[in-house]
Amino acid sequence: MSDELSDAQMARLHEQLLALRSELEAMLKSSTEGARPVDLDQPIGRLSRMDALQQQHMVQAGRENAQQRLQRVQAALALFARDEYGYCRLCEEPIGFARLNAQPEAPLCLECQGAREKG
Repeated sequence: MSDELSDAQMARLHEQLLALRSELEAMLKSSTEGARPVDLDQPIGRLSRMDALQQQHMVQAGRENAQQRLQRVQAALALFARDEYGYCRLCEEPIGFARLNAQPEAPLCLECQGAREKG
Protein backbone atom coordinates (compact mmCIF):
# COMPACT_ATOMS: atom_id res chain seq x y z
CA MET A 1 0.00 0.00 0.00
CA SER A 2 1.36 3.40 -1.01
CA ASP A 3 1.74 6.27 1.41
CA GLU A 4 0.74 8.70 -1.37
CA LEU A 5 -2.38 10.63 -0.46
CA SER A 6 -5.50 10.28 -2.56
CA ASP A 7 -7.37 13.33 -3.85
CA ALA A 8 -10.13 12.70 -1.29
CA GLN A 9 -7.58 12.49 1.54
CA MET A 10 -5.90 15.69 0.34
CA ALA A 11 -9.25 17.49 0.25
CA ARG A 12 -10.10 16.28 3.75
CA LEU A 13 -6.73 17.37 5.12
CA HIS A 14 -7.03 20.77 3.45
CA GLU A 15 -10.42 21.26 5.09
CA GLN A 16 -8.96 20.23 8.45
CA LEU A 17 -6.13 22.75 8.08
CA LEU A 18 -8.53 25.56 7.18
CA ALA A 19 -10.77 24.72 10.15
CA LEU A 20 -7.78 24.48 12.48
CA ARG A 21 -6.50 27.87 11.29
CA SER A 22 -9.89 29.45 11.99
CA GLU A 23 -10.08 27.79 15.42
CA LEU A 24 -6.59 28.93 16.42
CA GLU A 25 -7.17 32.49 15.18
CA ALA A 26 -10.43 32.67 17.15
CA MET A 27 -8.75 31.31 20.28
CA LEU A 28 -5.94 33.84 20.00
CA LYS A 29 -8.41 36.67 19.51
CA SER A 30 -10.56 35.64 22.48
CA SER A 31 -7.60 35.15 24.83
CA THR A 32 -6.06 38.58 24.28
CA GLU A 33 -7.70 40.05 27.40
CA GLY A 34 -6.52 37.25 29.71
CA ALA A 35 -2.91 37.66 28.60
CA ARG A 36 -2.72 41.33 29.60
CA PRO A 37 -0.51 42.19 32.59
CA VAL A 38 -2.10 41.93 36.01
CA ASP A 39 -2.52 45.29 37.73
CA LEU A 40 -0.55 44.86 40.94
CA ASP A 41 -2.07 48.04 42.40
CA GLN A 42 -5.58 46.59 42.11
CA PRO A 43 -7.20 46.44 45.57
CA ILE A 44 -7.60 42.66 45.83
CA GLY A 45 -6.19 40.21 48.33
CA ARG A 46 -2.72 38.70 48.04
CA LEU A 47 -4.08 35.23 47.16
CA SER A 48 -6.46 36.67 44.57
CA ARG A 49 -3.54 38.55 43.00
CA MET A 50 -1.46 35.34 42.95
CA ASP A 51 -4.38 33.52 41.30
CA ALA A 52 -4.66 36.29 38.73
CA LEU A 53 -0.92 36.09 37.97
CA GLN A 54 -1.07 32.31 37.66
CA GLN A 55 -4.07 32.56 35.34
CA GLN A 56 -2.26 35.18 33.26
CA HIS A 57 0.79 32.89 32.88
CA MET A 58 -1.40 29.96 31.85
CA VAL A 59 -3.19 32.07 29.23
CA GLN A 60 0.14 33.38 27.91
CA ALA A 61 1.53 29.83 27.63
CA GLY A 62 -1.60 28.68 25.82
CA ARG A 63 -1.38 31.64 23.45
CA GLU A 64 2.27 30.91 22.72
CA ASN A 65 1.47 27.29 21.89
CA ALA A 66 -1.46 28.37 19.71
CA GLN A 67 0.71 30.92 17.87
CA GLN A 68 3.36 28.28 17.17
CA ARG A 69 0.76 25.80 15.94
CA LEU A 70 -0.86 28.50 13.79
CA GLN A 71 2.52 29.13 12.15
CA ARG A 72 2.83 25.41 11.36
CA VAL A 73 -0.73 25.36 9.96
CA GLN A 74 0.01 28.38 7.77
CA ALA A 75 3.21 26.72 6.55
CA ALA A 76 1.24 23.56 5.69
CA LEU A 77 -1.34 25.64 3.78
CA ALA A 78 1.51 27.29 1.86
CA LEU A 79 2.79 23.81 0.95
CA PHE A 80 -0.71 22.98 -0.30
CA ALA A 81 -0.60 26.03 -2.56
CA ARG A 82 2.70 24.79 -4.04
CA ASP A 83 1.50 21.16 -4.37
CA GLU A 84 4.20 20.08 -1.91
CA TYR A 85 1.97 19.09 1.01
CA GLY A 86 2.21 15.61 2.47
CA TYR A 87 5.94 15.10 2.10
CA CYS A 88 8.50 15.00 4.90
CA ARG A 89 10.64 18.14 5.03
CA LEU A 90 13.73 16.05 5.84
CA CYS A 91 13.61 12.79 3.86
CA GLU A 92 11.05 14.00 1.28
CA GLU A 93 9.12 10.73 1.56
CA PRO A 94 5.30 10.81 1.79
CA ILE A 95 3.88 11.32 5.26
CA GLY A 96 1.19 8.73 5.99
CA PHE A 97 -2.47 9.73 6.06
CA ALA A 98 -2.93 8.48 9.61
CA ARG A 99 -0.26 10.90 10.88
CA LEU A 100 -1.59 13.82 8.86
CA ASN A 101 -5.16 13.04 9.87
CA ALA A 102 -4.09 13.25 13.54
CA GLN A 103 -1.86 16.30 13.03
CA PRO A 104 -2.45 17.86 9.59
CA GLU A 105 0.31 20.44 10.05
CA ALA A 106 2.99 17.79 10.70
CA PRO A 107 6.10 18.67 8.66
CA LEU A 108 7.91 15.37 9.29
CA CYS A 109 7.17 11.68 8.86
CA LEU A 110 7.10 9.54 12.00
CA GLU A 111 10.58 8.15 11.39
CA CYS A 112 12.22 11.59 11.00
CA GLN A 113 10.23 13.02 13.92
CA GLY A 114 11.36 10.13 16.12
CA ALA A 115 14.99 10.62 15.08
CA ARG A 116 14.74 14.36 15.81
CA GLU A 117 13.29 13.73 19.26
CA LYS A 118 16.03 11.22 20.12
CA GLY A 119 18.65 13.85 19.49
